[in-house]
Amino acid sequence: MSSRRRQRVTVAASLAAVVFMIGLVAASVPLYDLFCRVTGYGGTTRIAAAPEGANGRPIIVRFDASLAKGMPWRFTPEQRQISTHLGEQTLAVYNATNLSDQPVIGTATFNVTPAKAGRYFNKVQCFCFTEQRLEPGQSVDMPVSFFVDPALADDESTAEITTITLSYTFFPISHRRDRS
Repeated sequence: MSSRRRQRVTVAASLAAVVFMIGLVAASVPLYDLFCRVTGYGGTTRIAAAPEGANGRPIIVRFDASLAKGMPWRFTPEQRQISTHLGEQTLAVYNATNLSDQPVIGTATFNVTPAKAGRYFNKVQCFCFTEQRLEPGQSVDMPVSFFVDPALADDESTAEITTITLSYTFFPISHRRDRS
């Protein structure tokens, strides 16, 4: 093989490797998100249709709210904690107010602590499933309907858990702000 041909093969292989790596980077976020949702890794909650039934064991769910830097909202849970039972569908409400003089669209990320409880925390309905747009000065109540899978009590690694914290952080989506 001539040296010119070897150079072309080397350049083509290098470009293919770069394209493959860029594709892997682009796919890594959705693949990681899917992995976390399936396994509950990192406190990621699951999305469910409805609970299968309460087993009577009580559990306390605490609520936390925060804002990313640059998010001009006030965001708080209406209740700091709720006492519920494993398998019992429960409703909690957060409140958000746009403190700016412009419409702001935000999206919420969430997690559960302790992280090992994430796979048992199921959301039926949540404001975090969609982007939220608030007009200047507008306040809204944002409900989240959830249940904690009764299987939490059967898992030896989570049997001691009596309190779970559900945390949300709102981020601005600046590229979609309405400029009209």
